[in-house]
Amino acid sequence: MPLMVTVDLLALVIAGAIAFVVRQEVLGPAGDLSENVADASSAMTAGWLLAIAFLNGYDRRLLPSGPELFRNVLHASVAAFGIVGAVVYLLDLELSRAYFLAFFALGPPLLVIDRLVLRRALNALRVRGHLRSSVIAVGPVEHVDDLARTIHRERWLGMDIVGAVIPASSRAVVGEQSTRGIPVLGTEADLLAIAAERSPEVLLFTAGSTANAEEFRRTAWALEDRDIRVIVVPALTEISAERVSMRPVAGLPLVHMDLPRARRAVTWAKRAFDVVGSALALVLLSPVLGLIALSVKLNDGGPVIFRQERVGHDGKLFEFLKFRTMVTDAEAIQVEMTERWAQDKGNDVMFKMRNDPRITKPGRFLRRYSLDELPQLWNVVRGEMSLVGPRPALPREVAVYTEDAHRRHNVRPGITGLWQVSGRSDLSWEDTMRLDLYYVDNWSFTQDLLILIRTVRAVISSAGAY
Repeated sequence: MPLMVTVDLLALVIAGAIAFVVRQEVLGPAGDLSENVADASSAMTAGWLLAIAFLNGYDRRLLPSGPELFRNVLHASVAAFGIVGAVVYLLDLELSRAYFLAFFALGPPLLVIDRLVLRRALNALRVRGHLRSSVIAVGPVEHVDDLARTIHRERWLGMDIVGAVIPASSRAVVGEQSTRGIPVLGTEADLLAIAAERSPEVLLFTAGSTANAEEFRRTAWALEDRDIRVIVVPALTEISAERVSMRPVAGLPLVHMDLPRARRAVTWAKRAFDVVGSALALVLLSPVLGLIALSVKLNDGGPVIFRQERVGHDGKLFEFLKFRTMVTDAEAIQVEMTERWAQDKGNDVMFKMRNDPRITKPGRFLRRYSLDELPQLWNVVRGEMSLVGPRPALPREVAVYTEDAHRRHNVRPGITGLWQVSGRSDLSWEDTMRLDLYYVDNWSFTQDLLILIRTVRAVISSAGAY
C-alpha cells in the first residue's frame, strides 16, 4: 500500500504540473495568479488520495486481477471531482477553471496507468518465482488437483500449493501424494495444528472442504488471530467477473451467475461493429495489401490468395481466405509430414509445425506478423467471420471434436481471439479449447476491445506464430 500511495502521489503531481502549463497556455502567462496553485493542488491531491483509500483503491489483494482496482480508482476520481467542485462553488473559492478541469482530466488516466504498470510488474515477478505465497488447500483431493492445475497454469497468481488437508471421509491416505504431486498433510480435524506448524500465507477452501457451515465458521474463529488469508473457491470455473455477483441474504453468501452469453455474440450490434471495423481496415490497409500480394506473386508465380474450406457459425462451411504462405502443393505433401509433426507438435488436433519446410520466404515473414490473415477482413464483410472470435477450424479437425468443443461454433469465428493473444500455436489443444469456450460463454464488447488491443502486442512480439 505505501508503494501504491507513493506512485499515485507522483502521478497527481505530474497531472498538476501539466495542468498548470495548460492553464497558462489557455489563459496566457500571469505573473501573479489570483489563486495559489500550490495550495489548491495540494488540497485536491490529498482529497483525491483519501477518496481512493475510502473506496478501497489501495487493497493490494485486487492488484493482480486489475479490473475491480481500476474501477475503484475511477469511482474515487469521480467522487473527488464532485466534492472538490462543490466545495469550490459553495465557498466561492478562486480557482482557475482551466486548471481544475485539466487536473481532473489528466489524473484518472495517469492513476490507471500507474496501477497497470504496478500490476504487470507484480505479475512478472511472480511468474519469475518472486513474491509468491505458500498455500494449503482444504478439500477433496480431486478438487485440490483441479485448483492446482489452474494455479500452475496461471503462475501470475503467485500461489504455490504446498499441501492438502482432506475431509475425514476422503478415501485418500495421509502421507501420500495427489496425482499432481501435492502431499496430503492431514484431515479436517488436524487443520488448525497443521496451520500452526506450517504457517501458510493462504488457506484455500475448495467445494466440499468442510462438513457444514457451522464447522467452517468455527475454523474461521480459530484463525482470527493468525496472519493467514482465507480464500473460499466455489464450484464454479471459467466464468468472468461480469457474470458473477455475490449478494449476502439472511447470512447466506448467495452467488448470482448470469447465463452464458453466446447468443449476445451474434447480435446486430457486434455485426455492425465488425462490418464498420473491417471495411475501414480494408480501406486503410489497401496499400499494404497490394504490396503483400505483389511479393507473394513475384516469389514463385503462384496464386496470391489461398482458399480453404473451414467450419463457421452453426457448423456451416465457408471459403476461408488468406495470403498464400506455402508452396502451391502444400496440402498434397502434408500427409508425408505426419511423422515429423508427431515429434514437433504443440497441439494434438491442429496441424502446426514450428519449422514447416513448406513455408515460402515471404510467407515466413507474413506468418511471423500475422499479415497473411488480412484477407479475412473480406470474410468479415461477407458475414462469415467476426473480427474477434474462435479461429475457424478445418472439417477434419471438427470430426474429432468432443461434444463440448462444438460449442465454439455457437459464435462466428474470428480473425483474432483469446487463442491468438495467449500463446497461439505454443498452446496445447486443451488450453486452446478452454480459451475458446471461455470466450463463447463470457462474451462482451469490453472483452472484444481488449483482445483487439492485445492482438497488436501479440503480433509485434510474434510469440507462438509459425
